[in-house]
Amino acid sequence: MKLQVTVPDAQNGLARTCSDPRVGDMSEPRWLSESELRVWRAFTLLIARLPTALGSQLQRDSGLSFVEYYVLAGLADAPQRTMRMSQLAVFTYSELSRLSHVMTRLERRGLVRREPDPEDGRCTNAILTDEGYELLVSAAPGHVTTARELVVDALDPDQLQELGRISERIVASIDARLEREERERPARCRPAAADSPMRAE
Repeated sequence: MKLQVTVPDAQNGLARTCSDPRVGDMSEPRWLSESELRVWRAFTLLIARLPTALGSQLQRDSGLSFVEYYVLAGLADAPQRTMRMSQLAVFTYSELSRLSHVMTRLERRGLVRREPDPEDGRCTNAILTDEGYELLVSAAPGHVTTARELVVDALDPDQLQELGRISERIVASIDARLEREERERPARCRPAAADSPMRAE
């Protein structure tokens, strides 16, 4: 039996219908209106291009990727410039596997090192070296200048504060969804606590 399925119109964001025998029973999504789609496209373009622009400046001036810079920055702000890998993964919004690759690259340059946590041998500490701290200090002015030019100075003070409030609401919505999904996952599919990048060690 053919079912009528509502799909978004790629041109104007309105709904149109088509028949597709492969589609089973499903509830109809809340498709975006034309104005909502316009905002969504602008937002997705922003989140795609801003990290690229910031990362390009960092790579050009300091030889660091965007995530490498924030690994160094997170460690610089930590006590004794040391942080457990699981905490660093949360700080950089990275999976532990990806963070491990980043740390390997930084270790090869002598910017960080990894050691077993003396308080819990199951955990690994990431440590910022003196060389890593010096590179961060030299990289920070250019990064801050680029962030100010692309975002801060592009908005008036009221717009900047509104951007902060909007960003916090979106992040809260994302976090709530991730927490809900984690609760709903079968226990057998969940990573061990010691391996989870969301573990607050």
